[in-house]
Amino acid sequence: MAAGPSLEDRLRGCTLSAVHVEMRDGYMRSDPRFVAWQSGVRDDPADSDPGRRPWLRLVAELVDRGVEVRRARIVSEPVSDYIRFEHHLTAPNVAAGEQVRWLPRRRASRLALPGNDFWLFDGASVLFHHFAGDGELAPDDEEFTNEPSVVKLCADAFEAVWALAVDHTEYRLR
Repeated sequence: MAAGPSLEDRLRGCTLSAVHVEMRDGYMRSDPRFVAWQSGVRDDPADSDPGRRPWLRLVAELVDRGVEVRRARIVSEPVSDYIRFEHHLTAPNVAAGEQVRWLPRRRASRLALPGNDFWLFDGASVLFHHFAGDGELAPDDEEFTNEPSVVKLCADAFEAVWALAVDHTEYRLR
């Protein structure tokens, strides 16, 4: 079976919006940037350099085309080291045009949420990401659908999270 389009391809195909919900307290702990951060490396110029962080360049391109890029992170408090690392790296995302909000998990208890992190593209299709228990990507790490009921679930979930979440510039780690 052929692999589907990459996340980058799907994002580049957006014309209106790309929204993302993250619900884990740690991802890819083997990431060399996280390992370096744990060792005390902070404010590496590469962290905010779009030439060395392709994500920043991609977000800027999308936003320049009029695509709204929003990310909502549901986090346990007190936050994990990994969430501290993500928070540390988020200012360049915001500078590139990505809107980011944080929702303390205890405020999400009454929300209907899908079981996995997801991207919603133009309100029409969803890409779920599957992770192993240690935060690494699972062998079959992506699941794509444009099934209307699933798209609606994810769209409603995102908007509910977004409405309760705190803007990155105002969120204080606890």
